[in-house]
Amino acid sequence: MEIFSQNKTYDFMSKRNIFVSISLFFIISSLVLIFTKGFNWGIDFKGGTVVQVRFEKTAPISDIRKILSKKYDGVVVTNFGSDKEVVIKFPVKTKNSVTKDMGDTIAELLKPLGKFEIRRVDIVGAKVGGELTEKGLKALAFAIVGILIYVAFRFEWSFAVASVLALVHDITISLGFVSLFNIDVNLDVLAALLTILGYSLNDTIVVFDRIREEIVTSKERDLATLINNSVSKTLSRTTLTSLTTFFVVLTLYLFGGSIIEPFSFTLLVGVIVGTYSSIFIASPLLIWLGFKVDDFRKNLAEKEKRRREKEKLRQQFEQGVM
Repeated sequence: MEIFSQNKTYDFMSKRNIFVSISLFFIISSLVLIFTKGFNWGIDFKGGTVVQVRFEKTAPISDIRKILSKKYDGVVVTNFGSDKEVVIKFPVKTKNSVTKDMGDTIAELLKPLGKFEIRRVDIVGAKVGGELTEKGLKALAFAIVGILIYVAFRFEWSFAVASVLALVHDITISLGFVSLFNIDVNLDVLAALLTILGYSLNDTIVVFDRIREEIVTSKERDLATLINNSVSKTLSRTTLTSLTTFFVVLTLYLFGGSIIEPFSFTLLVGVIVGTYSSIFIASPLLIWLGFKVDDFRKNLAEKEKRRREKEKLRQQFEQGVM
């Protein structure tokens, strides 16, 4: 199935400055949000206790806040999925210690407000939250370094740097939207970010592989033309893959419930941004990084020459000529 004809070449590179300007706007806006507004850290990283309560009728949020604030400092009460369900977040440090019997304690305190059910109690200590934050950042860093090494080995350093810059572009913008919409940053969001790295890299590698194939099979020397040809030939594949993934993640976001909302929202943004970057950002970066088509062909020719020489020596050794 083809959405775009492979026989038609679209001139993406002539508009690369427009695409990069759009990306710079979103990157700068995301950084401003991250450093000014910050994130709504979940208990996975910040530490604390979360109690999920479902009432038979509409949850009296103001009454819940009034009752709990008398005993605990910094309590946050918000709706969760519907007006009958609430999530109560307790910070690590409170007037009274937060212990494992928080479910029973909350049930006793909220008893006058009507019938309800304690559906979930999660407790994470400050030390554990700090360790999770450190390990989460290490996971992202190791993933990016691993990608850099893999792409450098698979192609060359220009491709590796371009792919990593495109991934940083995707992660930064995704985090900007997470900050903008006050999404709880927890382990689910970290999982989504790592998924975005893999998804976006896969799309980028497909385009880069086609560019390398065009360099080998074509006599064209202009890099912009080679990129236009390559991106145009992979456009249908990229669009179909992205649309399929987008609709699956959109279904998760709309019908998956509030529990997986942080994961599905982050992934939804990442799929859109990752698809955009693999088409409009990663390839133009090769031009700005000074990639030379002639030098690449020369290196490929030298590698092929060395391979043939090794093969010839191996055959001579097997035949006893040496």
